[in-house]
Amino acid sequence: MTSTRSGVEIEVALDTALAEVPAIGRRIAELDAAEEFPAPFVERLDAFGLPAYYVPTGWGGAVEDHELLLRLWRTVARRDLSAVVAHGKTYLGAASVWIAGDAEQAATTAARILDGGRIAWALSEPDHGADLLNGESTATAYRDGYRLDGVKWPVNNATRARYLTVLARTGKAGTGRGQSLFLVDKAALAPGTWRTLPKEPTHGIRGVDISGIAFQDAQLPANALLGAEGTGAETVLRALQLTRTLCSALSLGSGEHALRLAAAFAAERIIQRRPLLGRAYPRGTVGRCAALLAAAEATALVSARSIHTLTGEMSVISAVVKALAPTLVDAMLGELAELLGARSFLTDVYAHGAFQKIGRDHQIVAVFDGSTPVNRSALVQQFPRLVKEFAAGTVDGDGLAKAVSTGGPPGPLDRGALALLSRRGCSLVQSLPALAASIAAGAAPDGLAAHATALAVTTGKVHELMAGVAPAARPAMAAYELAAAYELCYAGAACLHTWSAERHRDEPLWDNGLWVRAALRALRARLAATLRLPAPGPEEGDDRIDDALAAHVAEAARTGAPVTPFGTPMLPADRS
Repeated sequence: MTSTRSGVEIEVALDTALAEVPAIGRRIAELDAAEEFPAPFVERLDAFGLPAYYVPTGWGGAVEDHELLLRLWRTVARRDLSAVVAHGKTYLGAASVWIAGDAEQAATTAARILDGGRIAWALSEPDHGADLLNGESTATAYRDGYRLDGVKWPVNNATRARYLTVLARTGKAGTGRGQSLFLVDKAALAPGTWRTLPKEPTHGIRGVDISGIAFQDAQLPANALLGAEGTGAETVLRALQLTRTLCSALSLGSGEHALRLAAAFAAERIIQRRPLLGRAYPRGTVGRCAALLAAAEATALVSARSIHTLTGEMSVISAVVKALAPTLVDAMLGELAELLGARSFLTDVYAHGAFQKIGRDHQIVAVFDGSTPVNRSALVQQFPRLVKEFAAGTVDGDGLAKAVSTGGPPGPLDRGALALLSRRGCSLVQSLPALAASIAAGAAPDGLAAHATALAVTTGKVHELMAGVAPAARPAMAAYELAAAYELCYAGAACLHTWSAERHRDEPLWDNGLWVRAALRALRARLAATLRLPAPGPEEGDDRIDDALAAHVAEAARTGAPVTPFGTPMLPADRS
């Protein structure tokens, strides 16, 4: 099944389908207050055909395009984060099948998804969390298959999903080859050999099925094993390179929703006969937050396309984007909450309390699929390679060009090219010095060349500091801070590349490089703070950025126009 519609048409169609939910804002608030599963929205996503985008085209799915899937998840998340968390778990649960499964397993899984089946990803355990190598659930060879014992918790959709991809120990605990993956069909298990654990009360995403499952002498057939015995952890790490990247969509949607709410409020709120947005501080807040969201968007889009075009570098890229996107959006939410004041935490005053729900819901994004410290630790392990390839200027030119050319088909995906470590480092960051020099040598918008040059210089300093860090099982805090700095360098490179690829777009955010100048200014400020350096001074034209951005975002919040450089329109929702 292949879609003939363009990506933008598909995004708009999905937003239209969601906007048609009667009194959508009130309904979302009611479901959240009652801690009810977001069934009306999940059913609408099924009717739209979103599950087909979780299945490779070779097995009957829609267009296999991770940039498009990221955009679709963002479209849902900017309405309700709970809905995409509940629905998207099937993509996560199936990701390992497309990597390690045989033809029969892939075909069966595809048919289940396309028929509306849910798949959970059962990795975590109560006493081990993200320490997957030491999980205590076991799959013991038994008769013509395996006997599964143990508890998996917490697991999204553990109760509602019929199918699960379960990580269980088949070898020595704590070793890289001690765990294996299994496809489990609850309906095929003998009664009494499994039970679901109660849904956990949660601070955010209240209606989502965060529960667990316990197995005792559950008999699995031999063909439940995904890949060879002992390859479960490796398969999970490869799959995480896809899922961590797509998690950034949850942050993009949350950030957009929050920005629209706050900008609309600031434009409408009259204080002493003047709109709140008529004052410098609120305009600066909206401008900074719009800049951070633009930076997160460019980073996420390039990273999602890199799944197809720079596949061998995804061990670096996925760790960077998974740590960076929620960090930037959390910073946005903090600033916007101050702008909204009491309305940022009241549940039934402004827009049905949507902002406080966004804040609660988004807190979990930094934890999903490996927390921010976990991803930064993974990045630290690759510092030696990143330093070496940056010094050499190693760049996969063709793959990078395709990664930064957003909007078009990214090309096929070779999942076999997913690697636990990147042999080439990170082409995007390694191309930054040459890109900055090219921008400085040509005609560039006000101040952009100076921002690009300064970013390239700081990126060089970051790599000098990285060179002094030795890989360690438990990195020092300074190493984590350097990983955070590297993320900001990556984001700056993503902004410059995506702007360069489409610099002649005739849209307000692209006028005189407005969005990319704002993003570079914001990223450089955060980079200086992370490295404990003096704050960078303003460049030419910086004093006009916030006013222009704030005016655009406020108007977009009123009309539904895009608020980000690569965004799509959003049909107005009831804020009464």
